[in-house]
Amino acid sequence: MEITIALIIIAGLVLNGMGIIGCILPVLPGPLLSWVSLLLFFFLPDHEVGLWTLGITFTLMLAVSAIDLIIPILGAKRFGASREGIIGGALGIIIGVFFFPPVGIILGPLVGTVVGDMIAGGTFAAAFNSGLGSLIGFLVGTSIKLAYSIAIVILFTVKAGSIIAQMMTEWFG
Repeated sequence: MEITIALIIIAGLVLNGMGIIGCILPVLPGPLLSWVSLLLFFFLPDHEVGLWTLGITFTLMLAVSAIDLIIPILGAKRFGASREGIIGGALGIIIGVFFFPPVGIILGPLVGTVVGDMIAGGTFAAAFNSGLGSLIGFLVGTSIKLAYSIAIVILFTVKAGSIIAQMMTEWFG
């Protein structure tokens, strides 16, 4: 029983917490970390998470992760970014996370896309417009990841609550 409680606490607090943080910080795979908390739950003796739940949430995690990679590119393209602008936006996210946190996380895609488009020979107005598209795409992708990870936290909490309630009943009658 104590191992079960320890796993619930570790998975719930650590993995789901890191999952939420990873949705905001691109260096951590947030949705994957959140999903792993459910996977650990599956291996508990009286697990409340079935194979169907694992399969559906895994498929959603893959879709959310792919969407997160595609949406900033689509946003930048929709707003007229050049190839260099798209590459600059991707580099801006990475540089912003490591060198200018927390502001760099948000401004990195904008600045990177603008710089890339300016290098490609675009005007500042057009480059700034592309940068806004990249930023909007990044924020939409981040929001989708956050929604997924929050849904996993809720699912995890409901499942953990039933196990903890069952253990409390066994312990205290």
